[in-house]
Amino acid sequence: MSSPSRYNPSRRGLLKSGAVLGATAGVGAVTAGSAEAATAAEPARGQSEKPMVDVPFEGFENVRVGLIGLGNRGGGQDVRFGAVSTVTAVCDIRPAQVTRTIGRIMAQGFQDTPPVGYSNGEEDYLNLVKRDDIDLVYIATPWEWHYPQAKAAMEHGKHVAIELPISPHLHEIWDLVRTSERTRKHCMLLENVNYFRPELQMFNMVTAGLFGDVQHASGGYVHDLRWPYLFGGAYYPEYWRRRWQTRMNALHYPMHGLGPVSAAMGINRGDRFDELVAVSSPPKALALFRSEDSRVGPDHSSWDDAPYISGDRHTAFVTTASGRFIRVEHDVNSPHPYTRETTLTGTRGSIELDNARVYLESLGHNNHSWRTGSSYSSILTQHDHWLWPALERLAEQYGGHGGGDFIAIFRLIQLMRLGMTPDIDVYDSAAWCSVIPLSHESMKTPHLRPVKIPDFTRGHWKSARPTFDRPRPDDPWLEER
Repeated sequence: MSSPSRYNPSRRGLLKSGAVLGATAGVGAVTAGSAEAATAAEPARGQSEKPMVDVPFEGFENVRVGLIGLGNRGGGQDVRFGAVSTVTAVCDIRPAQVTRTIGRIMAQGFQDTPPVGYSNGEEDYLNLVKRDDIDLVYIATPWEWHYPQAKAAMEHGKHVAIELPISPHLHEIWDLVRTSERTRKHCMLLENVNYFRPELQMFNMVTAGLFGDVQHASGGYVHDLRWPYLFGGAYYPEYWRRRWQTRMNALHYPMHGLGPVSAAMGINRGDRFDELVAVSSPPKALALFRSEDSRVGPDHSSWDDAPYISGDRHTAFVTTASGRFIRVEHDVNSPHPYTRETTLTGTRGSIELDNARVYLESLGHNNHSWRTGSSYSSILTQHDHWLWPALERLAEQYGGHGGGDFIAIFRLIQLMRLGMTPDIDVYDSAAWCSVIPLSHESMKTPHLRPVKIPDFTRGHWKSARPTFDRPRPDDPWLEER
């Protein structure tokens, strides 16, 4: 097993580990050496590829889950999966993390048989995905592993839920879409913020027509990660996320704000992303922090980093096929309080979730003053999504970002059990994550020239289809609790 200080898998090795399983599939996946610049390329569907639009899960009496990655993120999600499903296998390159997770799952008392552990090197996950007692694979590993692990899981007949992003590379995003269509297995971004209470309330308010015709929105991720996340060892290996700043000048992680506003705007359900243009400030903050912060000593691994090339602040404008736009923000390097920049404006009003204020002509607001405080809370509460009142007690018990993590996991498992379609599908996941490589491409073009965003649905975005707007289903599991 690689030592923590030198764990840095090669792109060739990663692609090989994922591609070996699909070598006989005839998909014609793009290789790692292909240029990201082919941004508008929309490959024709192969004979074995069929749309995953409106394709329900098979329906499961009990969903069996395999967990890959048990660190900063996966190491907290384990008990949430254990509360709503059966965890049959777990995997991490650190044996201690595997042992810890097995103990945490069994301490809950929900299952009699402990999960099988896999920790024999970097590719032991391949043995996990081959098991025949897993229905869903959850992936919470460093970003470079998401693509090969998700592809391998689908090739072996498993649905996949992935922490953000599904991949930072456009050709890998496309290959995950095509692998999903060929294997008939869902591949979903487990975007927890879409299930946060204010975001679901905003979605319901849009559905109710309170904003009129939605015209534009903003969303992203502005969160100072310098300590403890980028330099302080909160991740494992401690440098894995920081070193992405040496590889791409991009909006590396905008989906927390982008996902909820995209859902509220009906992206891939009547509208779609069309073009993107991005800008960034110079990359200064990380090198400055490394040189000035006393916690970063002379032996710290950051001194082995290549030069940081990703700007400190990024802004992208995404236009849609119907002429609307979304402003997307990303900054994890600067000293700045946390915000997702979530705003939405229509012909009848506006909302700013981070500032907790709303203005709605549809409710008689006509004095140019935001509704805040109890007035704001009252309006949002009237449009509460059924998930929160139904699960509030369990969300408080299992937690995770105020309970939103638990609700996201519960909802995924519920959809699988009841044989429903995903709230967030492979096309949503692909569109939201494509902002990463496309912003990188945009900033290489002269004079702020926009780049085209592929239609990952290949035409199916034109039709409305259900997502977070579905009513509460009959669910015996939920009624028993």
